[in-house]
Amino acid sequence: MELTIGIKNTAETKVVYENTAAAIGSGAAEVFSTPSMIALMESAAALAVAPYLEQGQSTVGVHLDVSHLAATPIGHRVWAEAELTDIDRRMLSFKLAAYSEAEMIGEGTHKRCIINNERFFTKMNAKYENIG
Repeated sequence: MELTIGIKNTAETKVVYENTAAAIGSGAAEVFSTPSMIALMESAAALAVAPYLEQGQSTVGVHLDVSHLAATPIGHRVWAEAELTDIDRRMLSFKLAAYSEAEMIGEGTHKRCIINNERFFTKMNAKYENIG
């Protein structure tokens, strides 16, 4: 399978106390948190391209520009959609949208970089080798 523009994926969850702003510490309200929405969006993007990567590769998020447009209360279903919009060598660009059962709750763009897992972790670990 070849990585091509237009690949899409959806990730879904239910709003529970643990993914609210109050639980995460990003606010006081018991509503779906912005960090949780972002994680859902990134998951949709990462999972969209995962089947197209070579063995030993994965992607890491490197840029995100997102607006959280509406609150969603505990007990409701939310989902994020990601669409691959550009491929520039190892850099992948996505259009993102998030929804509740009532409305669009978020939108934005995201960039992920294709990495060689072994090389990535070797380089990162070397930086921290001599730190406490």
